[in-house]
Amino acid sequence: MDRLADPLARPLKPLHVAVVGAGWAGLAAAVHARRAGHAVQVFEMAPRPGGRARSVLAAGHTLDNGQHILIGAYSATLELMNLVGADAAALLRRLPLALQYPDGQGLRMGRGAPVPAFVRAVLAHPGWTWAERLRLLAEAARWSLMRFRCDDGLSVADLCRRLPQRVSGDLIEPLCVAALNTPPVQASAQVFLRVLRDALFCGAGSSDLLLPCAPLDTLLPQPAAAWLAAHGVPLHTASRVNQLVRNGGWLLDDRRFDAVVLACSAAEAARLCSGIAADWARQAAALRYEPIVTVYLHCPGARLALPMLALHADARSPAQFVFDLGALNGRSGLFAFVISGAAEWVARGLQAAAAATHAQALAAFAPDTWPSAPRLVHVAADKRATFRCTPGLRRPPAAIAAGLWAAGDYVAGPYPATLEGAVRSGRDAAQALCSSLMR
Repeated sequence: MDRLADPLARPLKPLHVAVVGAGWAGLAAAVHARRAGHAVQVFEMAPRPGGRARSVLAAGHTLDNGQHILIGAYSATLELMNLVGADAAALLRRLPLALQYPDGQGLRMGRGAPVPAFVRAVLAHPGWTWAERLRLLAEAARWSLMRFRCDDGLSVADLCRRLPQRVSGDLIEPLCVAALNTPPVQASAQVFLRVLRDALFCGAGSSDLLLPCAPLDTLLPQPAAAWLAAHGVPLHTASRVNQLVRNGGWLLDDRRFDAVVLACSAAEAARLCSGIAADWARQAAALRYEPIVTVYLHCPGARLALPMLALHADARSPAQFVFDLGALNGRSGLFAFVISGAAEWVARGLQAAAAATHAQALAAFAPDTWPSAPRLVHVAADKRATFRCTPGLRRPPAAIAAGLWAAGDYVAGPYPATLEGAVRSGRDAAQALCSSLMR
């Protein structure tokens, strides 16, 4: 039953709430505020919802603007998808965590409770010596005894300095760039440990990979927009908010609201509230970003051993992962090569990144993998894909002023810049804002 029918969804005083931004955080905020019984309007400056996790039309293909990975521990995202009618079980392919390389080496976890599955996978790793396997298990046990907490100033490289180089290169580095989009020498160990904790200790399936087997628009943006429309929530696309003014409540340009959730980018939120909360605006504007580049190659008849494989990256080989979109969504012969922490390759130029990825694809796989030479289809680059998740980083808080909250993967919270972080922030902002005003 829709919770709009619950007693909690009939507040004594419904609020007029504006949500600025219709990315995953804004959609989460709008859905949860409406489910609480409030009158909501959403303003999105782009022509369609989805933010940085959406589908685009390129070279005759519907492609995602970047390849996203979810894990089973992302409970808020899965709950929201199902709330708005998106069948997560059908739209996401669930696989046990595997970081396997083209040569067959790598870590492959089985199904069941994550901790025993992890131990079995490490002990069975064919490419490590017994000393390397036992050292990793000893370090993992030490992190567990630390309750997956550490000094806030440590980097992932600092945290893992006792690990053998081969273990760090095969496991820690790809996990770190996948989760934080930040190289281990610059990445926050505390945030990395939080992701590991949730993956290993949130029950069976929490460490599973959830790989989209449909365009990103169908995972949340389209179903959430349809849900909002069905529940009387206007979604104003191609509508940038120019001014936010405190006036008893809040004025967005010429529209008055009791409360506002700024679910736009950190830069846009800083612009809107620079005259309202200058310190908050400075903190938001000071965030630095890491790009992600996705190179799409097409080779008819080609397929990989698994839907997702890890790749060894270096100064000449940029991609850390490749996704077989034929195995995921039926687009046979289409492959997405992902370059995380891609600042160096963006500086070299996207043509150079595409050429290097093409060469990497030919070198990393056996010659018979490609029935013909792969053809470049598209290069997607998000130069501000995620904030740089560095040690000691102080992220802006969600609360800005009375009746004014921020939502987005960049706001203070336990997660790095992920879909789960965005969805949680939107949900929490809607709940906290409405609760504080109604009190």
